[in-house]
Amino acid sequence: MSRNVNNSPAVCFLLGLPRSGTTLLAHLLQKHPDIAAPPEPWLMLALEAFGRVDHRHPAGPSLIQSATSEFLGRVDRTSVSRAFADAAYSQYLAAVGKRTFIDKTPRYWMVLDYLDSLYPEAPHILLLRNPYAIAASLKSTWGVPFVSERSAPPASMACLADLVLGLPQLDLAYSLADFVLGLPALAAHRARRQTQVVHYELLVARPDEEIRRVIAGLGYDPARIEAATIEQTDYLRSSNFGDRKILEKQGVDKRSVHAWQTELTIEEMQAVTDLVGAELFMELGYEDELRYAQQAGIVDRGRAVTERYRQVFRTWWDLLATAGPSFGISAAAREPNSTVQRTGENTSSGSGASTVRRAQHPAGSDVEENLQLANAMVAQLKQALSGSEADRAVRLHAIRDRDATIETLRGEIVRLEQTLSLREPVESRV
Repeated sequence: MSRNVNNSPAVCFLLGLPRSGTTLLAHLLQKHPDIAAPPEPWLMLALEAFGRVDHRHPAGPSLIQSATSEFLGRVDRTSVSRAFADAAYSQYLAAVGKRTFIDKTPRYWMVLDYLDSLYPEAPHILLLRNPYAIAASLKSTWGVPFVSERSAPPASMACLADLVLGLPQLDLAYSLADFVLGLPALAAHRARRQTQVVHYELLVARPDEEIRRVIAGLGYDPARIEAATIEQTDYLRSSNFGDRKILEKQGVDKRSVHAWQTELTIEEMQAVTDLVGAELFMELGYEDELRYAQQAGIVDRGRAVTERYRQVFRTWWDLLATAGPSFGISAAAREPNSTVQRTGENTSSGSGASTVRRAQHPAGSDVEENLQLANAMVAQLKQALSGSEADRAVRLHAIRDRDATIETLRGEIVRLEQTLSLREPVESRV
């Protein structure tokens, strides 16, 4: 395990999207006697945002940010933040009697550069999972919609743009941002030195082999790890973070690999494909999953549609950074893994453009320019989606006709087999 010359604590960052299986991987890794992997510290996100506070703070958020920025500008902010993190990690390791701290926080894709600036020597573990399966888990666990319930197909595809800018519950938009912005960032992170890549599908298919491989990559003896089983999860019960479903399981479950095929509608598969992009599916090794979705009726709308989504979300991201909490970022929106979150409530909104104009935000040319740009991008995105929806509907109709023909042929085969079986006794008597 890598350590720096100052004897800082051994730290490893476990990266992956929410609902990708990071809780399972962290739990299995800490079966090793030298490894601690508590549920989601979120420490790096808090340090990166140091000085930015909620708009309701009585001392004044702008004053706090200005004062801390001015003060920290006179010192080495990176070394100060590193010292704080070292102290936190070291105290935790000392308390539990472990040697290595695995910081598992899914939203660290937002601060990848910051992680490298504070801990350039730290190893990273990157967990990847089929995006369709992640979407199905988000839908079943948190109630995250990938199509609007306000509109029936084919217009439901265009309503995704409303989810970006129009929902009062921004935690839903954050979940979509994981796909549009987070997954490409993590995919690019595979090339980083000292980064081990783990695929969820292989992890649940052969957990012992995968865990020992990762443990060896961290510089520890894999023979010292216990069997990769799900037990001793009491530490999760006392936390508000991490996957609660693991508490109900008796072992590693492979059924979750294919559950998306029945849990997602064709419209939802199409939405995920548009958000992620067919190219990224293939780049990450999920060609078979993409092919299954295409056979079910989704179409590849091309790089342009996915790139428009990314432009919309980048603009939305900049808008949040400019307007801050006044734009409506709630605590629930910032904590998608918290057990107090409730995302399945019914919501409704008008168009993305009108809702954004109604949103509370500070006056300023930068904010207004971002709003205008975002609204223009949403309009372009809706136009692109509606233009390809007719082609998708034709293809889906053809697939349904094909399935109906296959069922008819199957029925004919059964009828012929029954006829032949009735004739055989007659012929034998003759």
